[in-house]
Amino acid sequence: MRGKPAPKRNINPDARYHDGEVAKLMNYLMRGGKKTVAEKIVYRCFDIVKEKTKQDPRHMFNKALKQVSPILEVRGRRVGGANYQIPYPVRPERRFALACHWMIDAARARKGHSMAEKLAAEVMDAARGEGAAMKKKMDVQRMAEANKAFAHFARF
Repeated sequence: MRGKPAPKRNINPDARYHDGEVAKLMNYLMRGGKKTVAEKIVYRCFDIVKEKTKQDPRHMFNKALKQVSPILEVRGRRVGGANYQIPYPVRPERRFALACHWMIDAARARKGHSMAEKLAAEVMDAARGEGAAMKKKMDVQRMAEANKAFAHFARF
């Protein structure tokens, strides 16, 4: 690693829910620096989740994150001229980031409707253990499981 590691920045919580994780979701969703657009999408998404489930949307969001978050992932490592896919445990910060990115990507891949509706549907599906984000998690877990034989190459 060259130089010093980047400093850990504190992200201000969002205006409506005063939650740092919701603010991070907005930042991941944001494109081209348009934060107000991302805010509107997330707040509308949470309103839709509240309407359809009659539960606190943050509770549903946290449940979805817990379902979609991976425990293991594979990373490529070169050992003696061969590349191996080695399973590593995922750090909590990366776990949150991956879960958010997978849910956002799955929502963007859905057809029709507005982004808020697609994201709300993906959050509700993920909370139930369904949807494309959940499939992505299962693929990553399956890959790590299949390469457990190379776990001894990992350095912790």
